Amino acid sequence: MREVIHARGHDNVRAEHASTFEVTTDDWLTPAGDCIIAVEADRSPAAFDPAFVEACRDRTARITARIEVDDHTQTITGRGHPDLTFDSDRSAVARTSDYVDDRTVMVDADHAAVGVDRAMVESLRAGAALVFTLSVEV
Repeated sequence: MREVIHARGHDNVRAEHASTFEVTTDDWLTPAGDCIIAVEADRSPAAFDPAFVEACRDRTARITARIEVDDHTQTITGRGHPDLTFDSDRSAVARTSDYVDDRTVMVDADHAAVGVDRAMVESLRAGAALVFTLSVEV
């Protein structure tokens, strides 16, 4: 199962956060938002299919985030958690920790914003389009 979000970069994308990365529906970004990699997302976790959400609630679920920007692609993997709600209507956050809130779409991610390919970050700073695909395997 998979869910796809389309978004775009912003000139304030820094991608320097060490424990999270985020894609938001907001159309703005301040320099303090160092975990946000894209804005103006066309969907939020609250719009995801209930079957996808349920599959992600399995602690053994493997969740994969595929990030595509221009000719750059990066895959980040993590896992599910029983407390995932996918209730946020604003943003999707992947975490390297096991902390969960309504924005969390993955825990124990193998990379955070700081681990996003720097060429990809430069494209995002120039406003490039981003495709964020979440897949789950149980």
